This record gives sequence, structure tokens and C-alpha cells, in this order.
Amino acid sequence: MCGIVGAVAQRDVAPILVEGLKRLEYRGYDSAGLATVKDGTVQRVRVAGKVRVLEEALQGEPHAGGLGIAHTRWATHGVPSIRNAHPHVCRETVALVHNGIIENHERLRAELTAAGHTFTSDTDTEVVVNRIYDYLQDGDDLLAAVRRTTADLEGAYALGVLSTTCTDRLVVARRGSPLVIGLGIGENFVASDVFALLPVTQRFIFLEEGDVAEITREQVRIFDLEGRPVTRAESLSELSADAAEKSGYRHFMLKEIFTQPRAVAETLESRIEHGRVLDETFGYGATAVLDRVKSVTIVACGTSYHAGLVARYWMEGLAGVPCTVEVASEFRYRRPVVAPDALFVTISQSGETADTLAALREAKHWGYAHSLAVCNVPESSLTRESELVLMTRAGPEIGVASTKAFTTQLVALMLLVIALGRRHGMSEDTERALVHQLETLPGRLNGVLELNDRIADLSQAFAHKHHALFLGRGSMYPVAMEGALKLKEISYIHAEAYPAGELKHGPLALVDEDMPVIAVAPNNQLLEKLKSNLEEVRARGGQLYLFADSRVEVGRQPDIHVLDVSPVDDAIAPIVYTIPLQLLAYHVAVIRGADVDQPRNLAKSVTVE
Repeated sequence: MCGIVGAVAQRDVAPILVEGLKRLEYRGYDSAGLATVKDGTVQRVRVAGKVRVLEEALQGEPHAGGLGIAHTRWATHGVPSIRNAHPHVCRETVALVHNGIIENHERLRAELTAAGHTFTSDTDTEVVVNRIYDYLQDGDDLLAAVRRTTADLEGAYALGVLSTTCTDRLVVARRGSPLVIGLGIGENFVASDVFALLPVTQRFIFLEEGDVAEITREQVRIFDLEGRPVTRAESLSELSADAAEKSGYRHFMLKEIFTQPRAVAETLESRIEHGRVLDETFGYGATAVLDRVKSVTIVACGTSYHAGLVARYWMEGLAGVPCTVEVASEFRYRRPVVAPDALFVTISQSGETADTLAALREAKHWGYAHSLAVCNVPESSLTRESELVLMTRAGPEIGVASTKAFTTQLVALMLLVIALGRRHGMSEDTERALVHQLETLPGRLNGVLELNDRIADLSQAFAHKHHALFLGRGSMYPVAMEGALKLKEISYIHAEAYPAGELKHGPLALVDEDMPVIAVAPNNQLLEKLKSNLEEVRARGGQLYLFADSRVEVGRQPDIHVLDVSPVDDAIAPIVYTIPLQLLAYHVAVIRGADVDQPRNLAKSVTVE
């Protein structure tokens, strides 16, 4: 979950590295560091804190040199501190940055200590740099030393390595963590994500699992897991350098909330024709695959898991297809019973979520007939390893708390529901009606964004709260779960979500005048049941905050705060009602002075288990 940037060029690379780290802070921001090679010497600076602290340190201690690596950290082994910050250096000879977790680090540490190494950090990473140093002492060049070292490692890693023994090259390696090479003219780069390198190039090579690469100013050589020279395809990114800018918004999260109508329109573009969802939407050979599907298993983590839960209601209620939804980190460690002709669907914004990737790989061994990835990042590991792919086209999402990735995932999943539904009895009229609702969705989202000022006023009531309860019924229950997650992620208010019918089975004990209760209430068949549940809250003195269809009759009382939402069809209501909950979480976090885009202890792309 850390961010890596590296460069080899004729010019000084420190400014490029720092700019790249700024664009990777969504991956971690506990500490940061940079190392360059100048006149055969490793120059290193590390700081505790965010990249701006590193930038300030470099103003007083500028680092020259055309070869360098840099890192922004999300702590796994060892507390956030200067001593645990990357790059790690062994005997002023080898410098290394690492993303991932080395699972056998304790055994390697014991071996290296016995061989005379002294460790200066609490990290798992330091065993790697020391091991590389030893192989260099055996007479290996840097490429060979890194390749030998990776054979000793268990776990996940993306590595960037430089050495004073060869000051014209970087060596990088990846297994289980993403790494991309950026191609320039007389200079080349490496990073965890293309966004880091957009100011300097739009030409990229995505390394595959097990690859090791040697990068000089003029050449890139790549070797696969077996050590064989290989050629990886070059891609041209369509993203612009300003795609990861705030564009006048106070925070990335607010920008990403407000760009959801456009993101949804992009997700729908060229995937609907004459009121029908095109099979080609899901990739080459999709028609034959979808014809065979008799059930669906959805696996994901966090926000993506909530999208899967909404899709289960749609899949069974609209398409008539049996559907199960699993948390990836649990699914990968159990042995499921696999139904015949089951479609295995993974959902991930980054396409590099470690648990979701591992679940996909296990599913192939367990006998799932077909796989489909719902993802936002082309060329990610998940898309490369899945049979079918449905890109969400949300564009860069920099805020750690996911917003537009979630709504575009829901839109993509509805497309899948419709495509499967017409194979399982869904009428043409129903398909056309659902497609029409999707086509009107961007406009409906623009309409609900007009509630922003009212929600900002409403959020004042949460400034000094410590707990909150979210309620929903049916497909709105996962929406309530997502609303609770957003509030806890960025405002640090403890929030939980429950099906409203479960109140009397325990959560009602928590309700008093200090416990805000937030409910989502579209005008559907469960509305009257929900109203009864809300009366249970009022009877215990709870304060109700209700996001309700404007047609719903709710008594306007001092203990009921109602925000009217324009009428919307039940099928797409989960997407529409997500927006007010995102705005509520955002404004509460701003009022409480929290770091909205970079909440404590979290990172965007969870590439470790």
C-alpha cells in the first residue's frame, strides 16, 4: 500500500521523485524518503510525516543526481518513524524501496544477523536490502543480486533498487504488488501507479507477476519469473497530468463526489443500444459465457463489497439469478461449494487489492466456470487475470474514501444484472425500463448534488458526536453500510449500520438523545415497515436524520430532521441515495477538522493482506 517512484535520467531526478510521491500519497502518508546517487555516493533523506515534510527537508538539503528512488509509506512492520522510513540502505552501497509484506522476514533476519548484519529498523524491508548487498559481495551484478534475492522471499513485494556499484541503472521487481515502468526519451521511470509519472510521460509498460526489470536511460530489459527475457506491451495512457488535480475544489473527495454524474455517463457510454445492454460490454467471448451462467458469486473488500451486496438484491430480484456475496479476506481461506456454471465476479477500484486477487486465483483452482472483473484501472493485475472485464471508467480517484468508484461499480453491476436477466426470463419491456433509468441517472445525480448546502447545514449537528447508527431496508441496507463506512473513515465517528428490522434485536439499547440515527427511505414496498422502525427510535428519545423520497409523508417534528430527495425508481435508488450520505460524511469531517483526503491509518490501494 506504499508508493514507489524511481528515475534514471541525465537531469537531476529529485524534483520528479517528489512530484511523483505527492501523486501517490493516497497509497500511504506515514513517512516519506528519497535517495539519489551522485559521484558514487548514496544521498538519503527520510522524514516522519507527509511528503510536504520531505519537500521542506530537501529545500535545506538539495539532492542532486540522475539516479534515484523515493517512497511514501503506509506502516505495516514498525511504527511510523524516521528509522522505519524508506529508502533503506545497506552499508552505504545499496538503497531500496519496498511495497508489500515479506512473510519470511524473521527467518531471513536471523540468518543475516548471524552473518554479521546489524539492523537499524523494525521493518521487514531491511532484510531485502541486506540480502542484496550480500549477493553483490559474492560478485553478482545488481540485476543478478536482485533476482537471487527475490527467490529467497515469501510474500508480496514491489521493489526499486539502486547501488553505487552501477550508477547508471535501476533494478525493479514485482510479485503481488503493482509496478509500472514509464518510458521517456533518454530517461526512464518506475512507479506504483501511472498517476505518479503523468507529468513526465504517457508511455507505460505494466510489469507482470514475477517480473524483474533492469532500467537504464536508454533501455529496459525485463525477465519473467523463470529468468527468461520477455517483452511486455507498451501502453499509451489517455489520462492527462492534471487528471489528479483538485480543479478548484477544497478536497479531492468533494471533487470526486461532484464528478459522479460524468463518471456514470462514461461508464454507460457505448454499452447501450436501442434500449439493450450490449454483450460486448463485458469483453471478447462474453455472449457464450453469459449464456451458460446459472449463478453468480461476488467477492470484494470494503466499499466494493457493499456494491456487491446491492447487486445481490438486483441479481436475484430483477434477473432471477442466484447470487452470493463474500468478503474476499474470508473467502480466500475457506473451501466453498462451487455450483455448476457459476460466474465468479471480483470488484476492485484499483485491481490490485491483495485479498481479492488471491480469491480470484483460488477460485480458478476450485472450479469456477468463468470469471469477470469489475475494475477502474486498465492493465491492473485483476483485469489481466480475469476472463471477462467490465471497466467502470471512473477516472482517477485520489481521495482515500471511495465515492465515484462506488457509484460507477453499481452502474456496471446493473449492466451485468440486465445482461444476465434477459437470459433468465427478464422481459424486453423490463430491460428497456431499466436501461432508461440508467440513461437518466447522470441527470438525477446532478439533481441530488443540489442538496449539498442543506446537507452542510445538517452536518453541524454531528460536530461533537461520538457514535452514529445508520438504518436501511432491502437494497438500502448496503447503502446504509456504505454511509456508515464513509462517516467512520473520514470523520472518526464510530458508526454502524443495521437492517432497520434488526433494531429490536439489540441495537435499540444504544439509542438515546445523544445517538443520531440516519435512515434512507425511498418510496418502496418496505417504506411502511421502515416507518415503524423509526417510531421505535423516537420512542427512545433518539434524534432521526431521514433522507426520504419527497413524496413520503413524515411528521415534521423537532426530533425528526428530513431531507427530501426527488422521486426515483426503486431499481436505481441505491445509487442516488448514496450521494447524500457521501456529502454528509464529507461535511462532518470538515467541521471536525479531519484530514478528509488522507484519513489516519488508511490508504487507497490495499495491496497487502
